[in-house]
Amino acid sequence: MVGIFLEGRGEKLRIRQIPKRSSFANLSTSTLLVFIVTAGLLVKAFAALYLGDAVTVLPGTADQVSYQALAVRVLDGHGFTFDKAWWPATKAGEPTAHWSYLYVFFLAGIYKVFGIHPLTARLIQTILVGVLQVLLTYGISARLFGKGAGLVGAALNVLYLYFTYYSATLMTEPFYITAILGTLYAAILIGDQKFEGHLDPKTIRRKNLYYALSLGLTVGAAVLLRQLFLLFLPFLYLWIWWAVREKRTISSWRVILISSAVIIATILPFTVYNYARFQRFVLLNTNAGFAFYWGNHPIHGNRFITAREMEDYQALIPSEYSMLDEAALDLALLSQGLQFVIDDPVRYLQLSISRIPVYFNFWPSGESGMISNVTRVASFGLYLPFFIVGIVLYFRNQTINGFRKLLRSPGALLLLFALVYTVIHVLTWTLVRYRLPVDAVLIPFAALAAKRLLLSRIPDEELVTIQ
Repeated sequence: MVGIFLEGRGEKLRIRQIPKRSSFANLSTSTLLVFIVTAGLLVKAFAALYLGDAVTVLPGTADQVSYQALAVRVLDGHGFTFDKAWWPATKAGEPTAHWSYLYVFFLAGIYKVFGIHPLTARLIQTILVGVLQVLLTYGISARLFGKGAGLVGAALNVLYLYFTYYSATLMTEPFYITAILGTLYAAILIGDQKFEGHLDPKTIRRKNLYYALSLGLTVGAAVLLRQLFLLFLPFLYLWIWWAVREKRTISSWRVILISSAVIIATILPFTVYNYARFQRFVLLNTNAGFAFYWGNHPIHGNRFITAREMEDYQALIPSEYSMLDEAALDLALLSQGLQFVIDDPVRYLQLSISRIPVYFNFWPSGESGMISNVTRVASFGLYLPFFIVGIVLYFRNQTINGFRKLLRSPGALLLLFALVYTVIHVLTWTLVRYRLPVDAVLIPFAALAAKRLLLSRIPDEELVTIQ
């Protein structure tokens, strides 16, 4: 039944009619969030069951073969080595640092407890990722645009097919995206915090310490999963400094120093380990040189050749480098790749521009299988209009407050990440799956657009004025 309230205002009676809410609308935010998370877990569990208890190569998932092999080798006491010559140019029995140490330890730990069953690892991974990614997406979206947008953002994360597909693959992508979302959420809490007046200085300092430690841990996790994230760190710190520079309740330098100490503590053990194995400085992984060399090799000309089109990347490695170990080879290839750029900067610029369509590819292709085409179109292709509309709405609302406030807003941090991360891959090496962190970060803007579209025609109340 519709509720009716009479309000007297002079000679007028104002009748407020409150439309009856459905039982679904009466559910609390926490209940709806639990429902969204549960639905996402069920979908991701289905993906894990589909991929099964074996490790096979499906489109965009070749890396899981290497992680599976390394995890088993670690369990067998052989350390981070392969029993035969392995991609990209690792000799049998020789040390490798090409792959994420953290993810290998994750797999090896599960196999140690439950036996070597990839399906078990897939299910555990989907549970962790399925809960954390959805909650972080909700937290960021709600912080920017309110709880309603938070719920829409959480649902959009669940419905994004690429996230479901990769959540069950034995690769770094699922945890890497989660760590990035955690990093940005921690930074937003630091930059956008509004402490209540009743909090004493000691409580405020304790909260700031917690935020700084959280930032350091999430950045550390992201870097250990993919060292590329270090390139974004200066931009992250710059935004934090700008966002809190006029606030008396927090010191940006204290946050930066504490979080940096945590990041160094997470990286240093692996740097020491690498030096002991290679007898040279290797910060974390030996993959930057390979990627930059292959991504900018003259064989591309001025048009980027995708991994699917390239017949044999290993054949491009000069024969005189064959005696180098993996660390030395990575460094030599990075030097040679930079020389390619110096020798022909115009070609490098043209080549980089040609990578843009590859990075943003969302249309079906005759060279791709059905799984790839459906996932590509139903993910980025479907969400792209919402990304664009949401960003436009955000700029329209924020520019009212001035450009300076726009730059220190939480949404500016998300867009900064999307821009910097995209430029990094356009200038180096690109695949569609390398864009997925950007997709995850843009979902709050899609939530804003979807919320406006879905709720704009639903009135909160109907007002009838009687003379």
